[in-house]
Amino acid sequence: MPACAKGRLCKFSFAAIPRRMNAKELTPPRTMGLFGASLLPVNGMIGAGIFALPATLFLAVGNFAPWMMLLGGLLFLPLTLTFAWLAARFDHSGGPILYGEAAFGRFVGFQAGWARYASAIVTVAANTHVMVSYLATLYPVLDGPVLRPLLVAGFIGFITIVNLFSLRSSVTTLSALTAVKILPLFALIAAGLFGGQPELGLVLPEFSDAESVVLLTYYAFIGFEYVVLPAGEMKNPKRDVPLALIAMLAAVTLLYMLVIWAYIGIAPAAGADAENPLAIAAQDAMGSVGAVAIVIAAAFSIGANNFAGGISLPRMTYGMAERGMLPQWFMQVSPKLHTPVNSILFYGAASIAFGLWEGFMVLALAGTLTRLLTYLVAAFALPVIEKRDGGINPLHGFVSILTVISTIWVGTHANEESWRVFGGLVAAGTLLYFIARQERPVEPLAAQ
Repeated sequence: MPACAKGRLCKFSFAAIPRRMNAKELTPPRTMGLFGASLLPVNGMIGAGIFALPATLFLAVGNFAPWMMLLGGLLFLPLTLTFAWLAARFDHSGGPILYGEAAFGRFVGFQAGWARYASAIVTVAANTHVMVSYLATLYPVLDGPVLRPLLVAGFIGFITIVNLFSLRSSVTTLSALTAVKILPLFALIAAGLFGGQPELGLVLPEFSDAESVVLLTYYAFIGFEYVVLPAGEMKNPKRDVPLALIAMLAAVTLLYMLVIWAYIGIAPAAGADAENPLAIAAQDAMGSVGAVAIVIAAAFSIGANNFAGGISLPRMTYGMAERGMLPQWFMQVSPKLHTPVNSILFYGAASIAFGLWEGFMVLALAGTLTRLLTYLVAAFALPVIEKRDGGINPLHGFVSILTVISTIWVGTHANEESWRVFGGLVAAGTLLYFIARQERPVEPLAAQ
């Protein structure tokens, strides 16, 4: 759809936003195509969860665990469609920031973006802890009180350095990591479905048991929206972003179901209480070679997930600084590397801090809860923007309502500690926002 079709879309186009930029300021180039765009949501969703959740779900709901993932995918579908429809209207970096600001003003747009950013920082730390747990299967000494935090900090520091160099080099690294993590999972699926005794029947669990893991099921899919954040560095974001979102949600849901079926078919009880259940299942099905392959896959999977965040999220804070939502310090682009260097460094440092503070479960729940704020803003923003644009699409309005209901329902399952972390993150972001407003006021969104 043309940017100014029927005189509507330009009203909320990022290009129509007045901003203060001098001639010496640099912007990152548009280099990412559909393939690179697809890598972002698939690696956003396939990270630590696929290696940590099979045992947790099996303990909670038994053989219904694969179907729990299907329900999770269906629960996520309205949200994915909402983001796809919104993404088709904007062609610059920022994602939920742009959606929230266009609908409700700068402060709401900031909170949507900051919640997404803060959630990612916490999630990176959570995922890295899972990676260390899997590596400790091969080298138990790595799980010690000194080496574990050092490994968490060292890995996050490494991906931060790689992302400093260029978007192209980051995407190349991401594609290699994706291949390495997917192939061992396919081997496990084959071993479990064809060599094991998979239970493919539908056995309904108690509703209370399903509710107990709904927030973690949601955690398996968060990260799909990575693709909307660096839209300003994509060649054709209005086409590629919606395609990548829908296709990857379907593919990831199927992969989760197959992996859990394989796990159940091999020996679920053997690794039910372990931090590395798939490695134990692979040991039973394929011997030590299989276990090593899964450990490597877990490490690379989490690496790819973290790389996806390292690519997308600093571009979002860059866009927030452009809009006067964060201090100008976040806008600094390296004249040699053409990357938002300060945003990348801040993201890495904050992730390391959380990784040194807590382990997987606390961080995973807190990260999921924080991200729900972003999702709610996007769900409310779509009908508001469409109404200003000339009229609400009935299907879009219905999907937005479903998104709001499902998101609020998921949020009711958060624990008290998650809410405390959520409050602290929102407070920190709000402080930075008002610092930026004093530093550089920027005019509001305006029509051309």
